[in-house]
Amino acid sequence: MPRENMLVVDDEEDILELLRYNLAKNGFNVTTATSGEDALKTTKTKTFDIILLDLMLPGIDGLDVCKELKKNQSTSSIPIIMLTAKGEEADIVAGLELGADDYVTKPFSPRVLVSRIKAVLRRRGKVVTDENAPLRYDEMEIDPGRFKVFVKGSLVELTHTEFSILHFLAKKPGWVFTRYQIIDAIKGLDYPVTDRSVDVQVVGLRKKLGEYGDYIETVRGVGYRFREL
Repeated sequence: MPRENMLVVDDEEDILELLRYNLAKNGFNVTTATSGEDALKTTKTKTFDIILLDLMLPGIDGLDVCKELKKNQSTSSIPIIMLTAKGEEADIVAGLELGADDYVTKPFSPRVLVSRIKAVLRRRGKVVTDENAPLRYDEMEIDPGRFKVFVKGSLVELTHTEFSILHFLAKKPGWVFTRYQIIDAIKGLDYPVTDRSVDVQVVGLRKKLGEYGDYIETVRGVGYRFREL
């Protein structure tokens, strides 16, 4: 199996060395950069499967790097995991809305970090391309073609908005979405959706799904995700 190429961006040399050692030990080809400028230059000369990006960088910060990478057609599809300090919830939300795939809070366990990296790469390979393909999770079936949800064979009556939120999250299990990303995904529907009303919709959705309501997980200070199996 080919080794994934990873770019790790952090301005702290000791953290870079720790990451380089642990990631190489787990089978990754690791390239490092110590600034946002270096990171952007490196992506123009090398191809990467995933990028580990610290948000607090000198010069061009991590959010601006993420924005530039997602604007560029040649790098827009590369998964990005943000490295953040505790208390940077606003930056986490901003990064996810720019297109980052996940985040890890410092200090972190190398083992946990590696598992999160592998999960992001795994999820990238499972993205649903057929929007009308039914999704099945245990005994719950989500059928976008018929706009229906079944739990243990019984139809669950959902509103248009509830179904749209459920389907949007379930298409990418494990991915964290902010409330504004959810709103953007379902905008254009007749039902008006706001930041606060997303929470109300999720509460109602969980109740209607019963035990399967737990599949919709709250990510504190950020948004929601559908549980990864």
